[in-house]
Amino acid sequence: MQLTHDNTNFENRQFPVILLLDNITSEANIGSIFRLADAFGVEKLIFHGTPPNLNSNRLKRTARNTHTTVDFQVYEDATQVINDLKSSGYKMTAVEITSESKPISDFHLEAKKILLVAGNERHGISEEILKSCDNAYHIEMFGKNSSMNVAQSLGIALYEITKVLRS
Repeated sequence: MQLTHDNTNFENRQFPVILLLDNITSEANIGSIFRLADAFGVEKLIFHGTPPNLNSNRLKRTARNTHTTVDFQVYEDATQVINDLKSSGYKMTAVEITSESKPISDFHLEAKKILLVAGNERHGISEEILKSCDNAYHIEMFGKNSSMNVAQSLGIALYEITKVLRS
């Protein structure tokens, strides 16, 4: 028998993970990210760059009301917030393929608090934000393409990270 929201026994839990969304603009992706943030107990979302259109029907349908329950902040320029979070112990971790990135399956905890960064659908994480990151992890892919939808990649990354945080 398939269970409903009312009869699952999932533990309601929040992890010390904040998502920094660097100029993510797709309403469907933003809705999916709100939903992922709820599912994985993310502390909050920080939108950097273009503000999300929270009145979008596409975003609302995809988010399934999580845009009203997940904490978020919007900044045209999140530089000060990033500096404040890093000063308070957050390790800034990119989900991006770089010359130094490691596979997300090898994720290990370097700090108890994580500022997880995801980038724009076409251009990835901006060079300015990427330079602020303490480390980077990528998702190993086995086809010919070297990129993945931002919401899907965050889902995989959050699964691996919360797996480590739970242990």
